[in-house]
Amino acid sequence: MTLMSSLSSLARLSFRYIYLSRPTFIFPPTLPKVTTVRRMSDTNKLKSDEEWRAILSPEQFRVLRSKGTEQAGTGEYEHHKAAGIYSCAACHTPLYKSSTKFDSGCGWPAFFDAIPGTVSRHVDRSLGRERTEITCTACGGHLGHVFKGEGYRTPTDERHCVNSISISFAADDKERGEI
Repeated sequence: MTLMSSLSSLARLSFRYIYLSRPTFIFPPTLPKVTTVRRMSDTNKLKSDEEWRAILSPEQFRVLRSKGTEQAGTGEYEHHKAAGIYSCAACHTPLYKSSTKFDSGCGWPAFFDAIPGTVSRHVDRSLGRERTEITCTACGGHLGHVFKGEGYRTPTDERHCVNSISISFAADDKERGEI
């Protein structure tokens, strides 16, 4: 027996062992609807609606969990200028640095970029036109929408239009030098 044929036989035996030793799962044709998804490593960020209602105010729940929008010009952070970090109001994940906030005049806090990996984008056709919804990657909380190509003089030419009620703020001395 040559070396190549011996290796080939060994590979076939290994494949059969691995293939046959794997557990097989057979699912019923229709699976029950899953209402809450939990990741074992991050159970504090993904909660049921009942758990979110116990943690959030009714208005926060309406915006963060039911994809609502706060009234323009009423948010706490629209004209906020302090240096620091803006986090998700639901799960406290840091989302935006104050150095990326700018005055867009739109009635909501505006940022030109998020902390990498913290904000997810989704197609939103809820108003009969296509927009890009932004959510907290960690908990799925609705933040607002992102708009491109509006001509703001920002490095990304984007405006993350965020509901104030979807975020919280913590002052950070390190951010002062970046504004």
